[in-house]
Amino acid sequence: MGAQTRVYKRRIKSITSTKKITKAMEMIAASRIIKAQRQVAASTPYATELTRAVTAVATGSNNRHPLTTEAENPTRAAVLLITSDRGLAGGYSSNAIKAAEALTARLTAEGKEVDSYVVGRKGVAYYGFRDRKVTDSWTGFTDSPQYADAKMVAAPLIEAVSQDTAEGGVDELHIVFTEFVSMMTQNALDDRLLPLSLDRAGEGTEDEGKGHEIMPLFDFEPSAEDVLDALLPRYVESRIYNALLQSAASEHAARRRAMKSATDNAEDLIKSLTRLANQARQADITQEISEIVGGANALADANAGSD
Repeated sequence: MGAQTRVYKRRIKSITSTKKITKAMEMIAASRIIKAQRQVAASTPYATELTRAVTAVATGSNNRHPLTTEAENPTRAAVLLITSDRGLAGGYSSNAIKAAEALTARLTAEGKEVDSYVVGRKGVAYYGFRDRKVTDSWTGFTDSPQYADAKMVAAPLIEAVSQDTAEGGVDELHIVFTEFVSMMTQNALDDRLLPLSLDRAGEGTEDEGKGHEIMPLFDFEPSAEDVLDALLPRYVESRIYNALLQSAASEHAARRRAMKSATDNAEDLIKSLTRLANQARQADITQEISEIVGGANALADANAGSD
């Protein structure tokens, strides 16, 4: 076997091993997507209804709660970025980081100081490599987040929102995560969690000819402020938990798509290298035959000359 043929054979063997790995990772990601989708479907209605409940309490009360009332001159904001702990997921983490960078630039242009909170090793590595300050970070659970993880992430954020900016608190809380739309589509989004927007209270009034709906009156016990104090931490935790689940499903879908592409590319490369190896082997055989024929002719000529 010629030297060039041996090189092709080694490369084919190496790429075949890589293909087995990418195929296995593709199958693992595909199996995890189903569970992640079910978790997203189960948590989304709860987060939606809890948001409506908080909105109803804030709308039906006359109290100006600090977590539902926008500051007149907001000067500081917190941005929570959700990325992945592992790579090999295409542009999943980079798209979320780009969305966070765009949001940070917009808030900075508005004259607000931004405190960054990061979930996932990819985001932590991005900020660490650039010597960017990170107020707090969490890693190790992006593949399969639990509600306890969401509570752990939400605790310092709720504390920061509850404090005055002069004491290190923030006026706004934003979150950047990847929304799971389908197996082929995942969108990096930024959303403001606090102060809670009460615009939803005016929805459903497009047709004035049908008359105005009478809004219910609420009685709060012990008080509307106490109800908001109890509901808003649950609201932040549920929204963060839903964002973690959406991001986990998006990560698995992106990894499955990336590994499928890598597997397909490996198959194409193996086919190409196999053709090149066959051509090199045929060239070696042709050369060997030519050398044998040439040697036989030389030997025949030498024998004829001696006669």
